Amino acid sequence: MRLFSLTLLTMTAFAANSLLNRAGLAEGAIGPAGFAAIRVVSGAVMLWVLMVLGQRAAPKRPAPDWISAGALATYLLGFSFAYVALDAGLGALVLFAIVQVTMFAGAVRAGDRIPVLRWGGMAVSMLGLAYLIWPTESVQLSMLPLILMTAAAIGWGIYSLIGRRAVEPLKATAWNFIYATPIVLVVTLPFVWGETLSTPGILLAVTSGAITSGLGYALWYRVLPQLGASTGALVQLSVPVIAMLAGVILLGETVGLREVTASILVLGGIAIGLIVRK
Repeated sequence: MRLFSLTLLTMTAFAANSLLNRAGLAEGAIGPAGFAAIRVVSGAVMLWVLMVLGQRAAPKRPAPDWISAGALATYLLGFSFAYVALDAGLGALVLFAIVQVTMFAGAVRAGDRIPVLRWGGMAVSMLGLAYLIWPTESVQLSMLPLILMTAAAIGWGIYSLIGRRAVEPLKATAWNFIYATPIVLVVTLPFVWGETLSTPGILLAVTSGAITSGLGYALWYRVLPQLGASTGALVQLSVPVIAMLAGVILLGETVGLREVTASILVLGGIAIGLIVRK
């Protein structure tokens, strides 16, 4: 029950990131470059403060893990720029569908034994996602946001796979944010000057960075070693459903029969995949 509660809290934080990012961009309160830059800086500051408070001294700097930092930076950048043209729920669906594929591939490569029912659960969930994003007259997705969200998903999948071996989740997440900060700032700097940067937009980005990203990702590194790669990939498919529901309530986004059917398939796939977990 403790693991379930922590995992649910983490998934809610992930969904909140989609809502906060989309809310800032949809209302024109902030641009994608500014959101990504403020998000990574505020996350790094929050986690640094928590490290100092926990150790009651300036923490010793470890050797940079540039793969983790680069994967995190790729996720943050692709995520922000993709949400210029994607709704919160739909963006999360695309993101975590590809995250699931990335993490399952990593689990297979690492020699993890994945039960048949978990493969079946993934297939059912992916069927729901495919049904949702299949182009129709009412669902037309441009290529650039999909490419950007795909890059973000691969980055997050790699970041999560590395997190399976995290011994000190808070410390690992903090240094990943700190080392990802210069990467994100260098990439976003040319774009920030021409963007809107209002107080509400800054507050949304700070909230996303310090709370739902910084603390949420530290919690993710805390529960991921107990879940394993394939289960961790599967449970993340609940995020789009949470984001879609919250998007309807908070952002006024619309949901039809297609979205409801896809959500049922996604959640059903998760349930099937988790049957094998004691």
